[in-house]
Amino acid sequence: MSAPAPSPLREAAKRAVRAAALVLVFPLLLDYWLWSRVFGRHTAFRGIVQVASLFPGLPGMYLRGALLRQVLADCHPSACVEFGVLFSEPGATLGAGVYVGPRCILGLVRVEKDALIASGVQIPSGAKTHHFDDPDVPIRDQGGEVQCVTIGEGAWIGAGAIVLADVGKGTVVAAGSVVTKPLPEFVVAAGVPAKVIRQRFGGGEPDA
Repeated sequence: MSAPAPSPLREAAKRAVRAAALVLVFPLLLDYWLWSRVFGRHTAFRGIVQVASLFPGLPGMYLRGALLRQVLADCHPSACVEFGVLFSEPGATLGAGVYVGPRCILGLVRVEKDALIASGVQIPSGAKTHHFDDPDVPIRDQGGEVQCVTIGEGAWIGAGAIVLADVGKGTVVAAGSVVTKPLPEFVVAAGVPAKVIRQRFGGGEPDA
């Protein structure tokens, strides 16, 4: 059964609140643009999202959304980002209807529409953010690779999971799992490392 159509009055009220929130965060955005010119975009970005992560309650979600829509590569107005969420890469994107639970840490990630990310989930920028092959060089000096991780449309990532690879459309990742390899669409995966335990619909065994 399809969801009821949103009330036009309610949608108009939301648009008005979003506009007011943008006005309220404008001084922070001005600071961000100034700091970007002095210290670079990444440094300024990480600072401003740390501040925005601390806005509490429902007003905080609107303020945070207004700010993120200006500093992320893309953030749909209907995306909901809860308290304590940190971003490390401005190239992150959040699609329509996305929910990001409290205290998540997100790197370069593309979260497609209607995906749900529970509390305490970590999605760094792939599995190669730090190289560690040279025993004579500190890990911090060995560099790394930033890779975009995609959370597919309608996927659900359980609380405390760590996701290092793409998750397919409609896939469920159990709480506490560690995703080290890409997961296909419409499956349930669990474990460390995460493995497909069944198809999401029909309960059959995973495809070979």
